[in-house]
Amino acid sequence: MTIRSTAAHLLGTSTLALAALAAQPAVAQEADAPADAAASQGQLNTIIVTANRREENLQDVAVSAATLDSSMVKTIFDAGAEVTALAARVPGLFVESSNGRAAPRFYIRGLGNTDFDLAASQPVSVVMDDIVMENVTLKSFPIFDVERIEVLRGPQGSLFGRNTPAGIVKIDTAKPGDQFAAQLSASYGSFNSISLDGGVTVPLAPGVASLRVSGLYQHRDDWVDNGFTGQDDVLGGYDELAGRAQLLITPDSRLSLLGSVAFRDLDGTSTLFRANILGPGNNDLNANYDRDTVFYDAGGGNVAKYNAFVGSFKLDYDADFATLTSITAWANSEGSSRGDIDGGNMVTGPGFIPFPSDTQDSIDLEQFTHEVRLASNPGGVFDWQVGMFVFQSDFDVTTVGFNFPPPVTVRHTNDSWATFGQVSVQASDVLKLTGGLRYTDDKKQFAVTQTSFMSGPGAQYRIVTDDRLSWDLSAFLDVSDDASVYARLANGFRAPTIQGRDVAFGSPPSIATSEKIMSYEAGFKSELAGRRVRLNGAVYYYTIEDPQFTAVGGANNLVQLVNANKGRGVGFELDSAFQVTPDFLLTAGLSWNNTKIQDENLAVGICAQCTVTDPIVTLSGTDRALVDGNPFPNAPEWIADVTARYAFPVGNAGEVFFFTDWAYQGKTNFFLYESEEFNANNQIEGGLRVGYARNDGTFEVAAFVRNITDADNVKGGIDFNNNTAFVNDPRVFGISARVNY
Repeated sequence: MTIRSTAAHLLGTSTLALAALAAQPAVAQEADAPADAAASQGQLNTIIVTANRREENLQDVAVSAATLDSSMVKTIFDAGAEVTALAARVPGLFVESSNGRAAPRFYIRGLGNTDFDLAASQPVSVVMDDIVMENVTLKSFPIFDVERIEVLRGPQGSLFGRNTPAGIVKIDTAKPGDQFAAQLSASYGSFNSISLDGGVTVPLAPGVASLRVSGLYQHRDDWVDNGFTGQDDVLGGYDELAGRAQLLITPDSRLSLLGSVAFRDLDGTSTLFRANILGPGNNDLNANYDRDTVFYDAGGGNVAKYNAFVGSFKLDYDADFATLTSITAWANSEGSSRGDIDGGNMVTGPGFIPFPSDTQDSIDLEQFTHEVRLASNPGGVFDWQVGMFVFQSDFDVTTVGFNFPPPVTVRHTNDSWATFGQVSVQASDVLKLTGGLRYTDDKKQFAVTQTSFMSGPGAQYRIVTDDRLSWDLSAFLDVSDDASVYARLANGFRAPTIQGRDVAFGSPPSIATSEKIMSYEAGFKSELAGRRVRLNGAVYYYTIEDPQFTAVGGANNLVQLVNANKGRGVGFELDSAFQVTPDFLLTAGLSWNNTKIQDENLAVGICAQCTVTDPIVTLSGTDRALVDGNPFPNAPEWIADVTARYAFPVGNAGEVFFFTDWAYQGKTNFFLYESEEFNANNQIEGGLRVGYARNDGTFEVAAFVRNITDADNVKGGIDFNNNTAFVNDPRVFGISARVNY
């Protein structure tokens, strides 16, 4: 059965089955009213989250969560940045990519996946408008016309699925409404950087039909020279175009129908790798590094081109006792990235480059999801919800070497279904208990569909399956009108995975079995000093059985999945906000995270030229590093963020404001093994905006700078050939304007 025919069948049967249970309208929550009232009294705004698939005050939810509102998101992306700019913007969250503006890798509480392959599995789920963006190329879908971004830390397997043992990044965009509304954010900066983010709501029939159209355009000129060819300004640019149209139909007070289509079109430069810019013997940038110049003899311009389309249909039906929700979505993603992977050339380097590497990976993907939920209307002693979820994906990944190895195409398919439920009980005036349970069945298949003389025999068919229960229990206790404490136990898993990229290089596919996490968390939430101070915190400890890791690179240039015996993490998160005066707001976040691989026998490949600090053993004639006790790769030990906004009135209608934001990333090891070169520590980036804003929020104009100190921060490395690394974006000065109507 094809994805499309399966979709039609499941949509019809599951929606009709639960619709029979539904029958009177529920009252929508008015989240904006308390926020406006609080602002007028110099109090902190109320933060609404949907961690439990319903709108709730952040202070009433037994989950460690943080949010970014639409204004902060626009500020982060002022200079045309993409998804990785979210890194370290809330405690516990890290994002990086060696694929440019495509295929980002997310980490929460140190859990993630360093695999750069387009088929990589990740333990952090990205959910955009209730749609699971499972593949890494879908996770890079541009963020625009956004209402808020929520980061839910810790396992979320009961309500959100099998690939959420680390947590969720949940993105909610602006929706159509009954009133005309429009917003536009426009900026222009260094390197001819342009960013336009806008949306407009047009009521077609008041109270019955409404349309919202949103769009994004980002551009940057090429600004990096190729010192090998003598060409100036030939790399580093991009053009990103994305759009979304949403049609909301409410034929009566019970029924809501929302259809959405979205697309993205990216044409730009993939990651710029830079040869031998680290060490040797330390992680400092050396004399080979020049931010404005690379020395490529290959890579075809390091071109990245991707297109994506996402279509969805959401139905909400309000009844006396419950609300039925059905969400069906189909997504397509296709494109490719090519790069001069060795980061230089064998003639002039920089440094020693033993052999050239020039590869391209491409993908052609289809994904189908369908979820149906029945949730009790809020306000009773018992709140409950039940549902089912179906996921299907089918995609081809082609690896091409220029001129070696020859092209090889592999196919991945994934079929998964789940049933789930959650119950909350208001046990007393001050105590709320919640429990959730989810049963998941997951199946993945792999085959080689285009072979070469390097790829080995035939299709090399592989199949992995697993079915498991995920669950969570929490207790939330109000200790006063201003403070609460909670405790949460959560169990989750990441489904088994197949990695087949190495088939193109003559190695068989590798397999990792399911990783299973058990998380223990305790936290507090408080709003003090008349709601002028917010302090939320959590401490956690988790253990993982059979954690999935990817042994990337090494002198043999392999991408191999491995299961360690065990792993563990311990840490804390603190989120705070201080409304010092009605015109002066401070926010600060801090997280400490200590992770450890626990496997005395796990040995992985090592770099070609770096200084390894782990014990070395020789297995089958190859040197390998024992990694027992090492931190998880790309797991910053410390993350901190600070923002400050101060304003003073100008006339009766406006204000002049100063806003600054800073993000700190502590010590971070890039790979499974530890070395002197391939790690980062004490990285900090900041931004500044100075401008004029109207008090009613309708207009703002500002000058801005991103990466204000022009910090050169190493964000990752490639170790198989030489000490190659890649760095953050340069400093960008600019001006911006925002209009809301």
